[in-house]
Amino acid sequence: MMFTFAQNFFMENKYPQKPGLDFILKQAFFYWNKTLVFQLMFSIMYFGIMMTILFFCDAKYGILTGYLETAKYAKEGVQVYTAELQKLLSTENFQNFSLWMMGTNIFLYPLNLGFYQIYRKMDLGEKIELGDLFVGYNGLNFFRYIGYYIFWYFIFAYSIQTIILGVVWVSITMFVAPMMFFMNKSILESLSLNFKALRMYFLEILVCIMVAVLFKYIGFALFFIGGLFTFPFWNAMIYSLYKVIFSEKN
Repeated sequence: MMFTFAQNFFMENKYPQKPGLDFILKQAFFYWNKTLVFQLMFSIMYFGIMMTILFFCDAKYGILTGYLETAKYAKEGVQVYTAELQKLLSTENFQNFSLWMMGTNIFLYPLNLGFYQIYRKMDLGEKIELGDLFVGYNGLNFFRYIGYYIFWYFIFAYSIQTIILGVVWVSITMFVAPMMFFMNKSILESLSLNFKALRMYFLEILVCIMVAVLFKYIGFALFFIGGLFTFPFWNAMIYSLYKVIFSEKN
């Protein structure tokens, strides 16, 4: 199957009616609700690996202990606390700790691609298997997705400091991974199509980002363990938007 960007239809003077936000959101929650077991499996693996590396690195570099020691200076004022925190952040141990955690985060990224496989198999009426979660690690594509995420992560790490630029970066890259996965597009091609999609569906994308981020973390805030189910919700929202913005043709 080949996917063509919805912009092509406009260029051909065909003006399809855009599905409303309610349809996009209901579709996203449908995919999420039908795959709760896989949401839980994803979160257990994701946080299990992250926490294992975190405690390993803490035992090796003592960063968590350093944070606790630094927190004691908070009662002496913001300036004193900030100065002590900067000392901790500038140490070699913290730099090594950061590299370990960043590397782990990058390694785990292809796990998200598994949900695109799962949702597509749901659309096709095919049987879903646990192995579908690991499709992002198959063959050379693993290095392709890792390469993309390294590129994405470094720009996001700087842009998120301004919040607004971070949201902009997320908006213009949210369809890059599914386009690479389904359409075999390059990063540059995907970015170009993603930008066109943002221009056409700006309001829908903006609202969906806000809903996805809120719902993604609300499980931790309200029920804590419920966050294990809501944390991967972002993937369902991206896929739902992707299906609306891109049409499938044989």
